Amino acid sequence: MRPAALDPLFAPLTSLKGIGPKLERPFARLLGREAPRVVDLLFHLPSGFVDRRARPTLAEAIPDTDVTVEIRVDGHQPPPPGRRAPHRTYVSDATGDLVLVFFNMDATVLERMLPVGSTRWLCGRIALYDGMRQMAHPDRILDEAGLARLPPIEPVYPLVEGLAAGQVRRAMEAALARILDLAEMLPAQLVAAQGWPSFRQALHAVHKPQGLNDIAVTGLPWQRLAFEELLAHQLTLALTRAHQIEAGGRASRGDGALVERLRGTLPFRLTQAQEEAVRAIREDIAAEKRMLRLLQGDVGSGKTVVALMAAACVMETGRQAALMAPTEVLARQHQETIAPLAARAGIEVALLTGREKGRARQAILDRLRTGEIGLLMGTHALIQPDVAFKDLALAIVDEQHRFGVEQRLTLARKGAAADMLLMTATPIPRTLVLTLFGDMAISELREKPPGRQKIDTRSVSLDRLEDVVEAAGRAIAAGAQAYWICPLVEESDLSDLAAATDRHEALKARFGAAVDLVHGKMSGADKDAAMARFASGEARILVATTVVEVGVNVPNATLMVIEHAERFGLAQLHQLRGRVGRGEKASTCLLLYKAPLGETAKARLAMLRASEDGFAIAEEDLRLRGEGDVLGTRQSGFPGFALARLELHSALLPEARATAAALLARDEGLTSEDSAPLRALLYLHGRDAAMRFLAAG
Repeated sequence: MRPAALDPLFAPLTSLKGIGPKLERPFARLLGREAPRVVDLLFHLPSGFVDRRARPTLAEAIPDTDVTVEIRVDGHQPPPPGRRAPHRTYVSDATGDLVLVFFNMDATVLERMLPVGSTRWLCGRIALYDGMRQMAHPDRILDEAGLARLPPIEPVYPLVEGLAAGQVRRAMEAALARILDLAEMLPAQLVAAQGWPSFRQALHAVHKPQGLNDIAVTGLPWQRLAFEELLAHQLTLALTRAHQIEAGGRASRGDGALVERLRGTLPFRLTQAQEEAVRAIREDIAAEKRMLRLLQGDVGSGKTVVALMAAACVMETGRQAALMAPTEVLARQHQETIAPLAARAGIEVALLTGREKGRARQAILDRLRTGEIGLLMGTHALIQPDVAFKDLALAIVDEQHRFGVEQRLTLARKGAAADMLLMTATPIPRTLVLTLFGDMAISELREKPPGRQKIDTRSVSLDRLEDVVEAAGRAIAAGAQAYWICPLVEESDLSDLAAATDRHEALKARFGAAVDLVHGKMSGADKDAAMARFASGEARILVATTVVEVGVNVPNATLMVIEHAERFGLAQLHQLRGRVGRGEKASTCLLLYKAPLGETAKARLAMLRASEDGFAIAEEDLRLRGEGDVLGTRQSGFPGFALARLELHSALLPEARATAAALLARDEGLTSEDSAPLRALLYLHGRDAAMRFLAAG
């Protein structure tokens, strides 16, 4: 049972004053949860801040910086009737003049907010327009009482369409009032030694900072919250692993006949690294202990074939395997690779995604229950409640960092004591493996299969865009194909980045029907159709967003153009580059960047030109940008973590692991009364999977 003290934090967000069904929708998008709770908002930490303590005169104010200025209102100039001109308000102080500009605002309201002759304080940014100081739509217009309430340092939060900064601030104020004084969830000695505030004090400090140390990611308040989250995760890993070991495994010991038959049907020889991985997996699943192994392989290193061999190991004993991928594109790519090999070896495989419906879906489920299907591949559709195996022995999760711990466990629970193989095409540094999974077995595929070509990687300024278009034209005229990657789907008012739709139109105007488009907002069927046209050679240039990052195999594609490469993470660029160089022809990757480049972007592009070693690139990526980009997801924080930033909080990791081990050594099931605050910690940070293990005894 969840501790009653946490109930106010787990109440729906709509229980806060001012948040009704209409506002709940944008908050749900912002917080990534269909029915957001108060705790989800409290864990939505600031992405920056504005120092409201800067109080220059108008003459001292630096253009395009956030300032708070004291002014006298001199007069108003409403727009002429029927004209779309802005309302102008003229203000001044002893050192100069300023024009306030308002679009689509009622003149009566503005004159009431800014009465002529009154003194007001304005928060915002001053710009120079035709030599005149101008402020468009001040963030705040305050009288003396409002100024007294102005926070000295104001947090800035990530927003979504439909939510204004003021709405998030007011909701946060109401959420902070819900936090009760909870029993200390961390060891008292540790809190005292680190000088950390309490949980309640830490959240108040980060959301209502009085000084820069309060809101700094490395400051004591944020550090305490990050440590809590890391400790909750480490406890979850340890409890989950202990539960799996205690529950025991089921040995799958076959005679090797199916594996050898499958090996004989392969049109190539396995690399030494693949053979070692298969051998290690076979030993693991033949043991009485449940397997938990991570298979790391660089782009094109042959993980899918290892996964098929692992599945064959359990199918020899009459049991089943499942392979879950994060996207339909990737799931179908696995099917295309595996199905022909499996058919030649006499292995029954099937694909289950959201697209299989009605009778077709039911037929798959029926064959799965009878054990006719030996290997089921698919997306999240595999963990739906009505998907039942006859005897699932091996759960394989591809691109595992895109799934939460709970989703991986849900797949494993489809079988009795099922072994688990996690796969990633993004090599993960050892530090991150320990963070995300705890101590676990690792197999690395560092060799590339024979025939993979070295890719000529070059950086090119966007000023030479026309030359790159000509190069793409020469490539397709010579019979090759090209990818053209853009960071956005369509043009945004807030960004000058190239849009995939706009680039598609521009290239189509030049090369006609040879140009196709694929992006994440398209339906699965439309995406697959575009991919199929490219794979068949009907389309010669595929304009795409990062949806082609993994799972696409077109050997005839020899040119990869990545527009605004400076905006992508290093590991993500490496993943994208790996879409070419898959055939016999020489391949090229052009990294288009907008000058001038910052130091980090320069280092990133230089590393990519110098190396094709995904493991070395992952280490460098962690150093340069933090774990978000290493994992190919968001740029700060890693999957499942709202508060911890590994690039800044990595020093807390050893302490979190050691603390978890010490706490579990004292009370291995966290069942005693003394461990009640730790159980609250697990609930608070969403580690429900561990709580279920505790409840199950």
